[in-house]
Amino acid sequence: MSTPATQTPPNYLDGLNDVQRAAVTTTEGPVLVVAGPGSGKTRVLTFRIAHLIEKGAAPWEILALTFTNKAAREMKERISKVVGNRAGNIWAGTFHSLFARILRVEAKHIGYPSNFTIYDTDDTKSLINQILKEMNLDKKVYQANAIKNRISSAKSSLITPKLYSANEQLLAEDKAANMPLVYKIYTAYVNRCKKAGAMDFDDLLFRLFELFQNHPDVVGKYRKKFKYVLVDEFQDTNTLQYAIVKKLVQYPDSPRNICVVGDDAQSIYAFRGATIQNILDFEQDFSQFGIQTFKLEQNYRSTENIVATANAVISNNRRQIQKKIWSDKGLGEKIKVIREMDDSGEGRRVADTILEQKNRHHLANEDIAILYRTNAQSRIFEEYLRRFNIAYRVYGGMSFYQRKEVKDMVAYLRLVVNPNDEEAFRRTINYPKRGIGGTSVAKVITLAGQQNMTAFDALKHVNLPTRTRHKADGFIDMIEKARTKVDTADAYEIADLVAKRSGLLDLYRNDTSIEGMARLENFQSLLDGIKSFVEEDTVIDTETLPDKSLATYLQNIALLTDFDSDTSQNSTDVVTLMSVHAAKGLEYKSVFVVGLEEKLFPSWMSMDSLDGMDEERRLFYVAITRAEQFLTLSYANTRYRYGKMVMNEPSRFLAEIPADAIESTTHSRTRSQGHEYDPVQRQRARVTGITPPVRARGTAKFAKPKIDPADFKPSPIADIEAGARVLHLKFGEGRVTKVDGGAGNRIATIHFSDLPQPEKRIMLKFAKLQVMP
Repeated sequence: MSTPATQTPPNYLDGLNDVQRAAVTTTEGPVLVVAGPGSGKTRVLTFRIAHLIEKGAAPWEILALTFTNKAAREMKERISKVVGNRAGNIWAGTFHSLFARILRVEAKHIGYPSNFTIYDTDDTKSLINQILKEMNLDKKVYQANAIKNRISSAKSSLITPKLYSANEQLLAEDKAANMPLVYKIYTAYVNRCKKAGAMDFDDLLFRLFELFQNHPDVVGKYRKKFKYVLVDEFQDTNTLQYAIVKKLVQYPDSPRNICVVGDDAQSIYAFRGATIQNILDFEQDFSQFGIQTFKLEQNYRSTENIVATANAVISNNRRQIQKKIWSDKGLGEKIKVIREMDDSGEGRRVADTILEQKNRHHLANEDIAILYRTNAQSRIFEEYLRRFNIAYRVYGGMSFYQRKEVKDMVAYLRLVVNPNDEEAFRRTINYPKRGIGGTSVAKVITLAGQQNMTAFDALKHVNLPTRTRHKADGFIDMIEKARTKVDTADAYEIADLVAKRSGLLDLYRNDTSIEGMARLENFQSLLDGIKSFVEEDTVIDTETLPDKSLATYLQNIALLTDFDSDTSQNSTDVVTLMSVHAAKGLEYKSVFVVGLEEKLFPSWMSMDSLDGMDEERRLFYVAITRAEQFLTLSYANTRYRYGKMVMNEPSRFLAEIPADAIESTTHSRTRSQGHEYDPVQRQRARVTGITPPVRARGTAKFAKPKIDPADFKPSPIADIEAGARVLHLKFGEGRVTKVDGGAGNRIATIHFSDLPQPEKRIMLKFAKLQVMP
């Protein structure tokens, strides 16, 4: 007979190891559970709540705070398998949802109606824009998104408008950003929300703290109600969230039965306001109340080599809760490091390695993930996965070419190539805003229909107000000047011109919000991709000349972005592409962590502070620990950034991996000249101070770095003749054996002795070569 749903199976604790069991059954007083990756954190948290109920706690006396509704839902489902329907009465949910529930009951104490409105992001930005208009402030300087983030950060740090206006550091930061009146906007925003009976998402926490701070009787009521408080992912809490939690378990009303679960080594959301100090200080904050700490150190997910790699990397961080994660899943495969000459080669090698793993180890697509530091990096991997016919999905975002900033720029380029493209016209005519509003556009479309002409031509003839006419003429002039170059210039020259003259580049550069910086990265990645399209494949191995025109580029990406719904959209068997931030909490049999270069991972934005570097290392730790069996790390010697090829140093994190955990650093086969160092060994020397051994010629495993682009100066095409010694950024030193072809399409045959296939035919019109003395 099966056990009734409301009864606890007699062995419900049997599946726990000793430390997990202790963390579950120690129910009284403050408890800290430090849970390493793959250590059964969720299992401990849910079984602990179930155990509380089985030992007599009423479900409604338990408050369990999570960061996502999904986590709360899964928690209740797991608990219900042990305690049955009683799980439905637990107060389990996100900080915002549960605190909104309390505020609905108690809002009258702070001057709000119980049916207060909750403003979403669009509502918030709309109100800020209205305030900017009333204050007669320039919206190009005082951008609503940046103001919203500034206000959100202040609230998360418990800084009221009054405190903000008296904070010299904040005022100085605003002045430096050319926004000295943020404190006035903040004050007006708070007053307008209060007047409207509205709270934004931050207010759901900020106002609850205000309620608890100023109304002892109210907070006392909830301290008595919630006899047990649990917080999941505690390392991701911000100052305000922890302040509220401490209010709820404050003596004498509360029995201080608080349990927080988290991992300081996985604190990666400082950009959202999370602070690692909360989990680092928790033991000290509750030490006088007999705190007990349990460390879940057995990793049930990853092999020993992967765990050892993660331990070695994170040990380089400064402040941390000491722990030693271990695994008994066997040594497993060693870590593979891929080094390529450029990001295109990296994309190709990653796709090729995925095919190899699928064939050799019988992995499904869904067993594999590619993780990157920024979403803009997805472009090159999307392109090569398509070329290799590997189904994929971009997780936590959209495909690179479906992002708005990318589609906007592509629309401009489409209009340059084809002025008949009405959809491209509609998308570009008033973006960025140039004073050609909906009424004017409607007049243009109407005239186009009446006169049977294109919308672009109709714009030239339609009757518009003087100011609008001036703006329209500027738009027409910009498109037509770009069109004059279509037959003579390559795709990048035209794209660079359009990016600057359209105003798109300035638009994204001027948006300093987190979202704005991400859009700039995507926009710049598109330009870099066009530059790569122009520079790559200049080698001619057949009689077909490479076409670097803008029309050909647009055709190529149109084919790339034409999703096959059967293999990419609806199938679950897809390779996952995502940022490392989005990968937290997930796991895959095989993980590729790509772009491991200085200033990319770690990010250049974090390299000027020790705290920033520690967080980047924790992010790398999270990436490593997503892998169950296979971990592949990759980097490129060069990649395009802002239209220029730059040399890259391998990430310092690669130098922190134990040498005996790495299988090899693999790369495209090249011959070496003279003595040289393994690039990762060079980086390890910088980190440890130990000089790596010199490899003699003929025994080197690693190709030497190519020419530094900063020292590279292309020579005029006329100087490149048979017999000349030349340098190429990608292929290195070579000798021209002959030059043939017509005046506009001269082709050089060059012998590059360092290459496995040394003979290359290069069209001089597109190649950049430096003649050597």
